[in-house]
Amino acid sequence: MTTYTAAERPFELLKSKIQQRQARVGIIGLGYVGLPLALLYSEQKVSVTGFDIDQRKVDTLAQGGSYIYRISADEIRAAKAQGFSATADYSRIREMDAIIICVPTPLNQYHEPDLSFITDTTHALAPYLQPGQLVVLESTTYPGTTEEVMLPILEKENKGGLQAARGSSSSGSSSSGSSSSGKDFFVAFSPEREDPGNTTVARRDIPKVVGGLNPQASELACALYGTIFHRTVPVSSPAAAEMTKLLENIYRCVNIALVNELKLLCLRMGLDIWEVIEAAATKPFGFHPFYPGPGLGGHCIPVDPFYLSWKAKEWDFRTRFIELAGEININMPYHVLASVGTALNRQKKAINGSRVMILGVAYKKDIDDLRESPALTIIELLQKEGAQVTYHDPYFPFIGKGRKYDLQMKRTELDNLGQYDCVLIVTDHSDYDYRRIVNEAQLVVDSRNATKGIDSAKVLRC
Repeated sequence: MTTYTAAERPFELLKSKIQQRQARVGIIGLGYVGLPLALLYSEQKVSVTGFDIDQRKVDTLAQGGSYIYRISADEIRAAKAQGFSATADYSRIREMDAIIICVPTPLNQYHEPDLSFITDTTHALAPYLQPGQLVVLESTTYPGTTEEVMLPILEKENKGGLQAARGSSSSGSSSSGSSSSGKDFFVAFSPEREDPGNTTVARRDIPKVVGGLNPQASELACALYGTIFHRTVPVSSPAAAEMTKLLENIYRCVNIALVNELKLLCLRMGLDIWEVIEAAATKPFGFHPFYPGPGLGGHCIPVDPFYLSWKAKEWDFRTRFIELAGEININMPYHVLASVGTALNRQKKAINGSRVMILGVAYKKDIDDLRESPALTIIELLQKEGAQVTYHDPYFPFIGKGRKYDLQMKRTELDNLGQYDCVLIVTDHSDYDYRRIVNEAQLVVDSRNATKGIDSAKVLRC
């Protein structure tokens, strides 16, 4: 084990650097989570370097450009002026004082956790790990990932025989350099809490949950995030922080499934679920409104429940409630398909051969994010039924190939909506003039209640 003089104690050195804003922060993964995080640190004049294996992202940032719609090129240039840079060279990890990992954690084809991005990243950074560094995982995952998956790789594959600080000793006692199970670097988990498209809550106002491998790691991670967030919330362990994130998203998944199921019932009963939700939301306590839709999208809500369901099997426990919610939400694109068929049938037309225009392919309004978007599934389902499908989305001029789709479609402009047998609203972007859409279209199927207040026989709300 590495030994240190009093002046070299890793905990005191790193804590002092963080407090004086002299710590160098490396953020691995410059996507929808990592890049905004890097900009927050840069705004506070913290030295930050971004790491990404996608050379196109690195080159775009080097040129002062942005590849995320809600992040302007001006923000990138301002960060570069403060010293922000991006690189694909992982050897520069050795220059960092703190490393934050923000990589994807998708599901595989069997709806099981795919931790390859985490493991590949950890294998890549481990050889460059240095004494006194703090490593924080932000990627949403099942409880135990930080300690059971990431930590063993870091300890086995670093080149100095370094061990992570463990144990329950306080910073005062362990700072003497006598940690029972290692003291060379620090490990924590802090779940990302990004909400793309949310303009009402500033990122730095979202409390940051932190779970360290020991109290030292928690204290350092809280200090690190405390430079950019107004509040940090320490919990007892990385696993507790991992479970916190899953609870947040499963809570949303289950409640969305509930309103989706009630929507299906209301349609049969001739009731307007949107009216019902609006009325229920007037209750000042005990109710929080959730809204139905064509299916779940984004990186978290459609994915996270399956992480916990998979992990629960180790304890011979079946998360039936979570699995049922997932089943309901997964089936919503099929409900939309059936609704399009019903609407066309009323016009004495079949899906096969009909021209269908999809409005909105992002998983959420007013964002440029396709991850797990139900629109992609709906397009594929319509194509399998023989429909001639086109789409429009102000944020996507082209849909190519992703992990679960290969559409190769170019955006069609909204010049003549009357040429389509059906216009299907999947994502209710604010840019759309819905009254004009209804007026010009032959038939509109609305899965988002975007046409609320427009009374027309052309519209079927599903």
